[in-house]
Amino acid sequence: MRLLGLDFGEKYVGVAVSDELGLTGQPLESIQRKDAGKLRKTYARIEEIVKEYDVEKIVVGLPKNMDDTEGTSAAICREFAENVGRRTGLPVVLWDERLSSVSAGRILEESGIRREDRKDYIDKIAASIILQHYLDHLKK
Repeated sequence: MRLLGLDFGEKYVGVAVSDELGLTGQPLESIQRKDAGKLRKTYARIEEIVKEYDVEKIVVGLPKNMDDTEGTSAAICREFAENVGRRTGLPVVLWDERLSSVSAGRILEESGIRREDRKDYIDKIAASIILQHYLDHLKK
């Protein structure tokens, strides 16, 4: 069963996909949009990926505050996840994404990726971290 991981942000949506056994989450791509409110092309690209990889479930990172409360970003993310589910017809799970971008930044730094080039990678790496945490949770 393949899962798709999404890290929703203002300008990018990081995308990761699991292997067919659902053991590992691998970074796939970052979908960029010019305007934060313009999501039509983003949804269309997600639908293409779902078909291409025969995805059965989608995991969307939910931005929570460190005290476990939810702010404006979480409400926007919930709406995005609902729309993704409606458009793809797949179950969507919201998963706590706290510190996933920080972890992704550290991975890129340790990999020697220059700071100015990290924006090209950070969202898809964060999506893979979110997806991997969810997959690890399923194994327990």
